[in-house]
Amino acid sequence: MTDDVAAARAAAEEESVFSHPPVDPDATAAYGDDPDQLIDFYVPRATGGPGGPAPVVVVLHGGAWRAPYDRRHISPFAGFLARRGFAVASVEYRRGASGGAPVAGRWPETFDDVAAALDALPELARRHLPGADPRRMVATGHSAGGHLALWAAARHLLPADAPWRTDRPAPLRGVVALAPIADFAVADKLDVCGGAVRQLLGGDEGFVERQPYADPALLLPTGIATTVVQGLTDADVPQAVAESYAEAAAKAGEVVGLTLLEDVGHFPLIDPAADACAVVAEEIAQLAW
Repeated sequence: MTDDVAAARAAAEEESVFSHPPVDPDATAAYGDDPDQLIDFYVPRATGGPGGPAPVVVVLHGGAWRAPYDRRHISPFAGFLARRGFAVASVEYRRGASGGAPVAGRWPETFDDVAAALDALPELARRHLPGADPRRMVATGHSAGGHLALWAAARHLLPADAPWRTDRPAPLRGVVALAPIADFAVADKLDVCGGAVRQLLGGDEGFVERQPYADPALLLPTGIATTVVQGLTDADVPQAVAESYAEAAAKAGEVVGLTLLEDVGHFPLIDPAADACAVVAEEIAQLAW
């Protein structure tokens, strides 16, 4: 495939995913006082599994941890999962400042928020997703959100002085990470999303000091079933990032599922109009049910 053809296909994939109108949630709840500390809830629209209460899928949106991208852009994907029989909780969190060139993430607020949201979710899900089963919870996230999903599953492995560390693994049945920024060293080397990883950690000095607190590839083995779904033509977060994470997991004694999709780029994984999105739903179902 020529560079021009690849670029045209990537542009078409991006146009498709952003062509869907936002899907309004059935309820929204706050998990903190900041305007970004919100979770949208979608009740299941169908019976998608072997019966019984629907599992809860926690969705963490991407966008390189930058302010212009919020949970609205992934709401069609959340609605798609609800139509497949899942109860869905789509998490908003604080992202980088939007003045001038948007910065990737805020330290430590982005991590504060994801930790607080996951801690609050079981009770909020009982309140806003009647009939769902928060004991069967799977986290999924796309791109930067895939990083956050993997990180949320690894909080019990954080350094002892990390404020987000837990004394036991997260109550998750599994994680399905979609084109995740899963290995910071490789992502930084490849300049993924315009240096977003280094920005997230506060620049050159912060990158070295904070990587052990934020990099999923250094927080293994989690003991939580994990699958990574990756498009082979993804130019935004190349497959080398996912493969490096899977290799790090194997070295740590943990098997991470790696589903590689031919002729799929970055955005079809969350595009309800794309076949890849149905593959993602099946991967989630494998862990959730």
